[in-house]
Amino acid sequence: MLNYVCKRLLGLIPTLLIVAVLVFLFVHMLPGDPARLVAGPEADATVIDLVRKQLGLDQPMYMQFLHYICNVLQGDFGTSMVSRRPVSEEIASRFMPTFWLTIASMSWAVLFGLGAGIVAAVWRNRWPDKLGMALAVTGISFPAFALGMLLMQIFSVELGWLPTVGADTWQHYILPSMTLGAAVAAVMARFTRASFVDVLSEDYIRTARAKGVSEKWVVLKHGFRNAMIPVVTMMGLQFGFLLGGSIVVEKVFNWPGLGRLLVDSVEMRDYPVIQAEVLLFSLEFILINLVVDVLYAAINPAIRYK
Repeated sequence: MLNYVCKRLLGLIPTLLIVAVLVFLFVHMLPGDPARLVAGPEADATVIDLVRKQLGLDQPMYMQFLHYICNVLQGDFGTSMVSRRPVSEEIASRFMPTFWLTIASMSWAVLFGLGAGIVAAVWRNRWPDKLGMALAVTGISFPAFALGMLLMQIFSVELGWLPTVGADTWQHYILPSMTLGAAVAAVMARFTRASFVDVLSEDYIRTARAKGVSEKWVVLKHGFRNAMIPVVTMMGLQFGFLLGGSIVVEKVFNWPGLGRLLVDSVEMRDYPVIQAEVLLFSLEFILINLVVDVLYAAINPAIRYK
C-alpha cells in the first residue's frame, strides 16, 4: 500500500505539469486585454503600454510560458495583476471559507443522501422509495442559483431567520451549504439506493434473513459495508466537485471564497490567479481520488493495491 501511495504521489508531477500547460494556453486565449482592464477605462494608449510592460505581457508568448513554468516549479505563482498581492496570499485568504462551506455542504449531502438512499432501497417500490427518488430527481434538475435565490427569499427576506450574505458566523453557512449540497445529496441518494438494492439481493443477505436476523441488522451489519464500496468513490468525486465547483453558489451569496475569486479573476483577466486556482483544484481532485482508493482497502480487505 505504501509503495502504491508513493507511486501515485510521484504521478502528481507530470499530471500537474500538463494541467499547467493547458491552463496557460487557455487563459491566454481568453478575449480581452488584461492591461487595459487593469489600467482602467479612461487610460490612454501610453498608460496601457506601460501597464502591459509592468505585467510582463509585452514579452513573447514562449518567454511568458518559460517564466511561468520556472516560477511554478519553485512554488511561486506570481503576483495578482489586479490587487498586486502575491497569488498565494490571495488564495490563502479565500481557501478556508470555501473549505468550511464544502464540509458543511458534504455533511448535508451525506446525512440526507445516504439516509434517503437506504430508506428507498429497504422500502423498494413503495411510497418512501417513490417519494425519495422524486425528491432526488428534483434536486438534480433544479438549478443551484435558482434554489439559492429561493432559499434567500424565504428564510432571509420573508422570515428573517438567516443572514443573506457574508461568512462571519455559523448562521451564514446554512443557506449556501444547503444550496450547494442539495444536488450532491440527490445524486448520493440515487447512487446509494442502486448500490443497496444490488447488495440486498445477494445470496448471503437472503441467508441472513432465513436465519432470522432482523432487517435492521441485515442492512447495517451485512449490507452496509459492501454497499458503501461504490458509494465511497462517488462521495470522493462529489467532495472534489463541491470544493472546486462552488462558483455559482459563492456568486449568489457573495461568499468570500475561491469560487468567487475565480469568477472575478476571469472577468479581470487576472492570469496568475486563474492559473494558480486551476492547479489547486486539479491537485485537490487527484489527492481526493488517492484518499478514496485508500478507503477502498479499509472498507473491503479483499481489495489490495501493490
